[in-house]
Formats: sequence, structure tokens, C-alpha cells
Amino acid sequence: MKKQSFNVKDIVKITGVTTRALHYYDKINLLKPSEKAENGYRVYSIEDLENLQTILFFKEMDLTLKEISDIMRLSKEEQRKVLDQHYQTLILKQQRLGTIIHAVEDYISGKEIFSLDIFKNSTVLPLQEQYYREAKVVYGDTEKYKEYEKNLEKLSGAEKEVFKDEFAQNMENIFKKLASRINEDPSSKDVQQLINEWKIHLEKSMVCDREILQCIAHTYKNDNRFKKYINQFSDRDLSSFIYEAIMHYAKNLK
Repeated sequence: MKKQSFNVKDIVKITGVTTRALHYYDKINLLKPSEKAENGYRVYSIEDLENLQTILFFKEMDLTLKEISDIMRLSKEEQRKVLDQHYQTLILKQQRLGTIIHAVEDYISGKEIFSLDIFKNSTVLPLQEQYYREAKVVYGDTEKYKEYEKNLEKLSGAEKEVFKDEFAQNMENIFKKLASRINEDPSSKDVQQLINEWKIHLEKSMVCDREILQCIAHTYKNDNRFKKYINQFSDRDLSSFIYEAIMHYAKNLK
């Protein structure tokens, strides 16, 4: 004959839920046993077991016990509507987790934190956006930065993102090319041509006079974040090499 009721030990054996959890669910009225025996032992029906399995399902979806309690009072149709909304949240969390995993893999492989897209789909600003905002705080009052912002304002939101992505990729390509020339003199013709190429990319958004170039050179050399980012492209001190190359270029700039 099919068993029609279960004691706490049975429920624990079937579901893996602890006795303590069952007692707590009873206390907060989330799952009360259908009856209690004369000895005070809890007795659960098949319907109670089904409700517990539904609760455990919702719990695995990262819903709080309060949220689960509210949902359990709804009809099946209403539950599905609520869970459809929660499903969208889970998709975003999945994407967020994927971003984190990818960033951790990149960091383990040697990439510096500057180049990681760690804050995508987060309330925290992406690192590169943080650096753009930091630049505004530091250089926002200068005419050159105002000119840079003015040029950016001409672009749509999507165009700005494309511009920033292309700029970051162009900088990375230049740094890799310079890394391949690190055994040469920073003032050599080939190195200076690469610095000129680097300057051309910068000038797509701002005028690069001697003062600006020297300022950027000092940032590359003395700001540990940029230094670590640049040095990932070489086993030598690439940031100091680029600093010397830019300073030589700026010195001879007409």
C-alpha cells in the first residue's frame, strides 16, 4: 500500500533537507505539517512533500524565503508569471557570471586589471569608464580636455562606444609593436614612426601638443596601473621605454 504520510526522518531522507530547516519552515509558516501526532511529532502528507519540493525548487532559483512564501500563496498560473520575471533576472546573472569567469581567466593568464571587462552588466562602472572619468577629474579644466569632450559629444552613444573600443585596440596594437622594438634606441627612426602613429590615434579626438604628450608619457611611466597594463606586452620595462620614446618625440615636435 502506498504510504500516505511521512515523518521528519522520512522527509529528510527523501529530500536531503535538514531537520533544522523543516522546523524553521514550520516556525515561519512556510511549510506546516498537515498534522502533529499525540507525541508532538510532525506528520507530513503527500501534498506537504510536493509543496516542499516546490519550495526547494524556488530556493535553488535564489529566491528568498519571504519571496517563496509570497509565491506559494499564488495560483500556479500566477506563479508562472512571477517566475517568468525572475527568469529574466537569472539570465542577467548568468551573463554576469560568464563575464566574471572570463575576466578571471584573463587575469590568471597574465592580463592586467585595466584591460579586464569585469564590471559589465554591473552597477559599478567599467574600469575603462572609470579611467575616462578620472581623466576628467584630473584634466577637466584644461583646454585640451575640453576639446576632447567637445569632439566626443558630436558622437552618438553607440559611436562613442565604438570609438573607445577602437581607441583601446589601436593603443594595444601600438604597444605590441613598440614591444617588438624594445631592444632599439627609443630615438631610432622605426620607434619614432610608431610614436607618430600613436600620436595620430590620439589626435582623432584631441590636439596633442608637446605638453600633452609629455604629460601622457609621465602617466605611462609613473602611474602603476598604466605601467602594469603596458608592461604586460613585454618581459622588459616597456612603459619606461615608451616614456623615453615619447619624450624624445615631444622634444623634437615643431
